[in-house]
Amino acid sequence: MKKIFKKLNNSGNILLFVMVFGAISFSLIVMGVSGYAILENRASGHKQNREAAFQIAEAGVNYYRWHLAHNKTDYQDGTGQAGPYVHNFEDKDGNIIGHFSLNITPPNGSTIVTVESTGWLDSQPESKRTLKVRLGFPALTDYAFLTNTDVWIGNNEVIHGKFHANGGVRFDGITDAPVTSAVPTYLCKAYHGCGNQTKPGIWGQGGPVTYWSFPVPAQDFSAVTAKLAEIKANTQPPATGLYLSSSGKQGWRLQFLSNGTINAYKVNTTNCYKAKDVNSNNYFWPCIDMATLGTATNYPMPANGYIYVEDNVWVDGNVNGRSTVGTAVGKSIIINGNLLYQAKDGNHVLGLIAEKNILIPHNSPDNLEVDAALLAQNGAAKRYYYPGDMKNSLTIYGSVISNGLWTWSWVSGGGAVVSGYKETNATYDANLTYSPPVGFPVGSEYNLISWEEVQ
Repeated sequence: MKKIFKKLNNSGNILLFVMVFGAISFSLIVMGVSGYAILENRASGHKQNREAAFQIAEAGVNYYRWHLAHNKTDYQDGTGQAGPYVHNFEDKDGNIIGHFSLNITPPNGSTIVTVESTGWLDSQPESKRTLKVRLGFPALTDYAFLTNTDVWIGNNEVIHGKFHANGGVRFDGITDAPVTSAVPTYLCKAYHGCGNQTKPGIWGQGGPVTYWSFPVPAQDFSAVTAKLAEIKANTQPPATGLYLSSSGKQGWRLQFLSNGTINAYKVNTTNCYKAKDVNSNNYFWPCIDMATLGTATNYPMPANGYIYVEDNVWVDGNVNGRSTVGTAVGKSIIINGNLLYQAKDGNHVLGLIAEKNILIPHNSPDNLEVDAALLAQNGAAKRYYYPGDMKNSLTIYGSVISNGLWTWSWVSGGGAVVSGYKETNATYDANLTYSPPVGFPVGSEYNLISWEEVQ
């Protein structure tokens, strides 16, 4: 009996031991699972709150895009004071559940506005998210070529960048970007090798045709008048621009120097050469080749970039800095020789806005490079037809914007170049889309340039 009792007693001790440690183990498991569930719930809540903070920051960006759409030059949130600008964020019932804070960086030498928006929930203010967007007005310099009339791109011409005509386009060249026309059809004239035939808005032997699109909305040239007035106003004291009055002679030569200054000469006399203009069978004698000059006066590149001349202007040289040259009513700009940037990095930019024409003269270089944004408001960007005067190549880095009929080359009915530049190559300067030369017309609607989370 003693043995039996002892055996039962030992079994009871083991059972008690198993039950006690089993209960402890079970409790530890339950506590572990519960703790894990609590941590997962907290992590899920934290993640959800961070996502809400992201959406609040995005709401701040959308709010300021709306604000700029209604007040395009207000970079102080309507307060007239420096930021940051903190706004409430409400739920669907109108309860304030969070905030967003805005930091606005206005344009500086460009049209680009930077908006930083930081959002958070009041229940978890330590979990903030920050978004940064860049918004900008695209300028007319977004185009490699833009014209207000019909145009013919020959088979020796290459266009790198967007191309648009408010008229029709005969396109026999090569492009790597959109080619657009504002018309569905047009009457192609004899000087474009058509003999007054009705043609589609864009046609020809060039391409790729997958880039062609017509009709699209026309571009407005009327804004340039106000811009020329702006350029002139920014050359009057106390503004820091450069103003040149009428020369009393033929005009002024502006020679841009690599040291960041400009030599200004009076053009005393010019040479005249027999020529024809577009749309005319009559010869005339344009006097746009410099002959004799006065003494040079050296000026620094104007601090605000504005240059206004009450006369015809001849330009050439090496551009060090950013500037725009504008002319008075009825005056033209003549590209006298190579016009080169110190570097093609956006830090060296030249705009040429002529109220009348932008011209290349008879005695231009056989191989000419022009680094600039060219805009002929009421005339055209062109080279006259000089009989038998053939040049080799013309390279333009920037934009050509021409109200009237544009040409650097004259071709026969069969397409052979008979005067001017046999080969032309226009390359779009991407730096000018949102950082155009001062005084250049820009669009009226902000584009979203970039969007990123920074925190």
